[in-house]
Amino acid sequence: MGTTHVEQGVEPKHRQLKTVLSEALETEFAVGQVLPNERELAARFGVARATLRQALEQLELEGRLHRRRGVGTTVAPPRTVVEVGASPDAWPGAPGDDWQVTGRTRGLPPLTVARLLGTAPGELVETVHRDRGGDGRPVAVELLHVPQPRLGLPVSREPAGGAATEDIEEGRRVLRRLHRFALDGLDRSVELGSATDEDAGRLGRLPGAPVLVVTSQYVVAGQVAAVGVATYRADTCRLTIGDRHTAPTPH
Repeated sequence: MGTTHVEQGVEPKHRQLKTVLSEALETEFAVGQVLPNERELAARFGVARATLRQALEQLELEGRLHRRRGVGTTVAPPRTVVEVGASPDAWPGAPGDDWQVTGRTRGLPPLTVARLLGTAPGELVETVHRDRGGDGRPVAVELLHVPQPRLGLPVSREPAGGAATEDIEEGRRVLRRLHRFALDGLDRSVELGSATDEDAGRLGRLPGAPVLVVTSQYVVAGQVAAVGVATYRADTCRLTIGDRHTAPTPH
């Protein structure tokens, strides 16, 4: 890596340094290679270690670097490109959908989801748990919430269990029931969020790490029949806009 010093100017030093480091990552380092330690990097660029840490943190958030205790800072592999909801006319689990069902639970939905679904207070929903991977690493997790009456099922007040093997099959049955209905429309929204403890564990991230949260509303006969909340690793995903709906693709 060169010894270019960051000069005082209009742009903050950490942003200038981030640009210099980005260029070095493109030309001087291989994927998985460990960068010199902070003291050496700060000396080479003539900056304080606090300034260096700011630049490294920004590059980590962009998915350019991985920082791990006991290993150091390594160059991250290229992001994985994955289509998210390739067709606005398809239910989850339709042909070409590469999500994997990992379980099914029954319980009260989060308040934001209950509002989208228009469920009554205390009404339970079926929730299908799904995971998605790419290039051998986790990319996203999803919770698909479906009110029981919209599946043609009687309303239950008894909660169901977690991700036992039989619940995986029950999750698949929920998807098959959805496929009986003609999907009228799909509305998606995307926002930046923070990984919960559960999502962080499933995604291989730390709690509070930045994630992209994609909320999908599936409409049947003018009514929201299901709501999917998918959480994508922000360090491995980039958003693209499809022809007919907003869709994120990890890359």
